Amino acid sequence: MIAAVDTLLKDIRNKRIAPVYLLHGDEPFYLDRVADELSNVAVPVAERGFNQFVLFGKDADVGTVINYARRYPFMAERQLVLVKEAQQLTGINDKSAQTLLEDYALNPLSSTILMLCFTKEEGKSGLDERKAWVKAFGKHGKLLGVKKLYDNKVPDWVGEYCREHGAKVSPKVCQLLADHIGNDLKRLAGEIDKILINLPVNAEIDSATVERFVGISKEYNVFELQKALVARDVLKANRIVDYFARNPKDNPLVVILSQLFGYFSKVILVQSSPDQSDRALAAVLGINPFFVKDYLSAARTFPLAKVADIIHAIRRADAQSKGIDAPTLTEGDILRELVFAVLH
Repeated sequence: MIAAVDTLLKDIRNKRIAPVYLLHGDEPFYLDRVADELSNVAVPVAERGFNQFVLFGKDADVGTVINYARRYPFMAERQLVLVKEAQQLTGINDKSAQTLLEDYALNPLSSTILMLCFTKEEGKSGLDERKAWVKAFGKHGKLLGVKKLYDNKVPDWVGEYCREHGAKVSPKVCQLLADHIGNDLKRLAGEIDKILINLPVNAEIDSATVERFVGISKEYNVFELQKALVARDVLKANRIVDYFARNPKDNPLVVILSQLFGYFSKVILVQSSPDQSDRALAAVLGINPFFVKDYLSAARTFPLAKVADIIHAIRRADAQSKGIDAPTLTEGDILRELVFAVLH
């Protein structure tokens, strides 16, 4: 859990609620989590029909939001006005609209809780915290920005989420889920929740459980392919590649290549690190110390020059997957050629 998010959630649960909130960033999982917590706490269930309003940016403008915020609650102590996807509010980029938001944030109605959630859209710049209207929310309320987790932090997040919900999980299974699903925390949480519904309290999530409820094969995944390559197990590596070729929708080539590139890039870091202790290498690689032995094994199996050749082969495979120099090759063919290059 991000510390700032954890603090904000604790404040809300303890009824330390601010009059205005401005949440922004490119990780919607945390924005939704804070918004949901506030929705559960701010207004009693019996009063929500008249005093809790959820607006969506594409269906409203800034003036509408301010009008809702300046209303008085109906026979209640307070009301909640929650605006999701606020980056889509009509006129949000206009100076006049931003002045309206700034004026309200500097002098909010004590009986209204206003929360705006801005999700950073791909290819667009995020919210600028240096702007006066944004600063106004931080001055009299709560301003929170959250960034998407780096890929190497996702396995730890999986483990934390599972433990938070009363389940045990090994680093290997955390890595398995992260490798297969990626850093989409909303989807990860959904898949983990699906597992937890079907498990007894305090049970352990193992590879078989993941295979059963998520559909990730415990034998045919990138994690096992990496192990087969390091062990120079030609038969197993090709079995996994054949499985990927038969199930391209569940095993997209672009994801496999990205994970292999990241793996062998870390092997080079291991080979070039002056301190070969588990603790030092875990810090350099940004991984759980549990996995250091895997990278040390790969570093011993493949000399530095060979690892450089492997990374070059992965780049070539990536180009081929985009139709460069190999317009007729299937994803399975490209992956088979890559495995051959790694093992020979």
